Amino acid sequence: MPDTHSLLLFVVAGWILNLTPGPDVLYVVRNALRYGARAGVVAGLGITGGCFVHVAAAAVGMGALLASSAWAFNVVKWVGAAYLVWVGVKLLLTSAGASPLALAAEERGVASAAPDMGQIFTGGFWTNVLNPKVVLFFLAFVPQFIAPEADNKTWAFVALGVIFNLNAIPINTAWALAAAWLAGRVALVQRAMHWLDRVAGLMFVGFGAKLALTHTPTP
Repeated sequence: MPDTHSLLLFVVAGWILNLTPGPDVLYVVRNALRYGARAGVVAGLGITGGCFVHVAAAAVGMGALLASSAWAFNVVKWVGAAYLVWVGVKLLLTSAGASPLALAAEERGVASAAPDMGQIFTGGFWTNVLNPKVVLFFLAFVPQFIAPEADNKTWAFVALGVIFNLNAIPINTAWALAAAWLAGRVALVQRAMHWLDRVAGLMFVGFGAKLALTHTPTP
């Protein structure tokens, strides 16, 4: 596990990254706009359930990778660094008009029956589980906060993954509440969404650079 300072940095970084608009946020916002805040919260819980699947899958693979050769470590390091930088650049180039609130607002006013919360939860779960980029994200992001001298890096990975996912719950809940309340005020948040993309983009690029500069551990 990381020290207190690194753990705090991990938590704050996780909050900021979870605030970043993406497929999961769009799913939460759309359900909140269609059916209300409760549906958005349920959608977020389904997404979190999917994230736990990715953490488990990544942890199993990571244990073997970290115990592998220096060559395997370098391959994972450079692939992870390239992926993080690519995500960051993509966010920096995102148009402010493409925010999930703006996209989901197009569906407002459509009459619908009472929502099936089970289906909304399941939809969020599979939306996340079927996205292969999520497991790549965990493999690229979480190891940066694991102390090199950690006795059991796999369990440290699992612990940090659980913390990251639990921290996502209040963020997804906030998205749901904001979407339900701001359904008729989408224009007011466009500028904020624009700058959020920029901040998150710079963070991804920075994490990618940090990962690329990581020294290869000796067996």
